[in-house]
Amino acid sequence: MYFDFLHSESIEDMGYSLSKLEVETGLFDGSSSNHGVASSVHHDRPANYLDHEISQLTKLRSGPHETLSRILPGKKEVPVSTFKMLAAREANISGRGRFSKADCCHVLSKYLPVSGPWIVDQMETRAYVSQFSADGSLFVAAFQGSHIRIYNVERGWKVHKNIHAKSLRWTVTDTSLSPDQRHLVYATMSPIVHIVDVGSAATESVANITEIHDGLLLSADNDDFGIFSVKFSTEGREVVAGSSDDAIYVYDLELNKLSLRISAHNSDVNSVCFADESGHLIYSGSDDNLCKVWDRRCFRAKEKPAGVLMGHLEGVTFLDSRGDGRYFISNSKDQSIKLWDIRKMSSHAARNIWFRNYEWDYRWMDYPTQARDVKHPYDQSIATYKGHSVLRTLIRCYFSPEYSTGQRYIYTGSHDACIYIYDLVSGEQVAKLQHHRSTIRDCSWHPTYPMLVSSSWDGDVVKWEFPGNGEAPLPPKRKQIRRRHFF
Repeated sequence: MYFDFLHSESIEDMGYSLSKLEVETGLFDGSSSNHGVASSVHHDRPANYLDHEISQLTKLRSGPHETLSRILPGKKEVPVSTFKMLAAREANISGRGRFSKADCCHVLSKYLPVSGPWIVDQMETRAYVSQFSADGSLFVAAFQGSHIRIYNVERGWKVHKNIHAKSLRWTVTDTSLSPDQRHLVYATMSPIVHIVDVGSAATESVANITEIHDGLLLSADNDDFGIFSVKFSTEGREVVAGSSDDAIYVYDLELNKLSLRISAHNSDVNSVCFADESGHLIYSGSDDNLCKVWDRRCFRAKEKPAGVLMGHLEGVTFLDSRGDGRYFISNSKDQSIKLWDIRKMSSHAARNIWFRNYEWDYRWMDYPTQARDVKHPYDQSIATYKGHSVLRTLIRCYFSPEYSTGQRYIYTGSHDACIYIYDLVSGEQVAKLQHHRSTIRDCSWHPTYPMLVSSSWDGDVVKWEFPGNGEAPLPPKRKQIRRRHFF
């Protein structure tokens, strides 16, 4: 845990290095802070405040004990400060004599990884993928120049594996580590997904020269498509992939064969993921603007989804599941992130809906001004988050970690070379990280520490932390936006 830094930082230094979420109050309701911030700050709910079951679930995961958060008659609502939490623990207000998991999340979620950045690596080609392993001990970065690097986070970011991809077409589009962290699959714009032994002794892994990169052939009949998204199942037995031939593929690694192919959408399937640990539900997002839910247990008709979710006006670039088989988020070329509850899905998409009265291609054009305020007439999402830019490439978004934040935030890369962090419940932008010179396609929040790593088309892989590691951060760079045709 990161509570040790509470004893090494001065109160003044800590208070002013927090994100804007932290408003210091006194140790008890109604008292005055000794550090110049009144305790009677009133927090009105913003207009886009999420009044839904997930807001209560998020509060249960990341909120303090009800005794501390209770609003007394005649008092205004104030945030529960870290100092108040510590004082309450010492006084055993909760009766437990310790912090609960939600208490820990409440404290840690205030300290966003906004300091820095500090350099991890610099390459001469664009970075397309950056992801922590499930336990945070490894970090994967994939680059356009056929390179995939796996770093050992616990050993000073030493390169654990330097992989040279096989059958590269254009770029490495996606990677996924197996749950046991022994294997990595990577995809490019080809119908073959390759698998690498991460646990082998060799650091250099050149396809079929120093090591074998086994190929998982998804189609023997059609080699004219690519894979945009690939994910391991929770138990590591299967791999799911979304492709440019409008289909979803599921490959059984134990049987070493393709177990399922679904003609899922009317356009590219840009993102797929398993909904939860069971592996029964699959979410998919496509350039046909739809998100779909697939239940492998009960295909009522061939290639018919369990449900469809409408709301985006342009193609879906990425999906991230909350892991509970109920909620997920999607990033879209309509410049928004949407939060979905699959209980609101319909059996089919509304037909004959056409919103565009303009020509636009996100790969080289800016989003039209007249389209920014257009709303879908059948929007089934429960919340929308705007401010970032989804242009030129399939930019990704995620829930913040459950362990340290209770999934209280949503974060995303952006074409404007920034990272945006939104509060899931209030919808407010709580942080904007600026350093890179070009598009940030992917970024990843450490599962337990207040650390976030971003990778960009400028070739830089950098880490953001709270409270930092004592090193001087990198100087800001001039933003460089390239306008060319990219996937």
